[in-house]
Amino acid sequence: MSELTTVARPYAKAAFEYAVEANAVENWLTMLVFAAEVSKNEDMTGFLSGSASVEQTQDLFLKVCDDQLDSNGQNFIKVMAENKRLLVLPQVAAQFGELKAEYEKTVAVDVTSAVELSAEQMTTLSAALEKRLARKVKLNCNIDATIVSGLVIKADDMVIDGSVRGKLGRLATMMQS
Repeated sequence: MSELTTVARPYAKAAFEYAVEANAVENWLTMLVFAAEVSKNEDMTGFLSGSASVEQTQDLFLKVCDDQLDSNGQNFIKVMAENKRLLVLPQVAAQFGELKAEYEKTVAVDVTSAVELSAEQMTTLSAALEKRLARKVKLNCNIDATIVSGLVIKADDMVIDGSVRGKLGRLATMMQS
């Protein structure tokens, strides 16, 4: 997996730098996500892994993507096809999304609670997290009754477990040691 990430990194960086310069970051993200989904299709993966010529690969991939790619996106796909890198499009799209979040100083935060959070609670939580993380926060709220009460908050590599289930688990660990 890290090998695919290493291969995808220069493509994602180049696409992102171009998108910023062209003021089309959101459009590029949409194109890359679409192309990544096409490349993950079972039939397309088989075709891309086969021995088709570069021209055949480019033609088929661009026909499938049709009008979802602008001319610059099509050129990007052609370059990736020439280098036989279309299978790493999912990693390119993921890294592009990370670069976009870093550029926009945003972070997606997964919040798990036992019950649905009210709009006021989400606003308060979002403001507190924005202050702590120094970034704009996008909350992804989930409900999991097994945490009993409290919240589990995950942002990048940070985890805050304020759930009753988590506290009971830590208490049990302390009692066993």
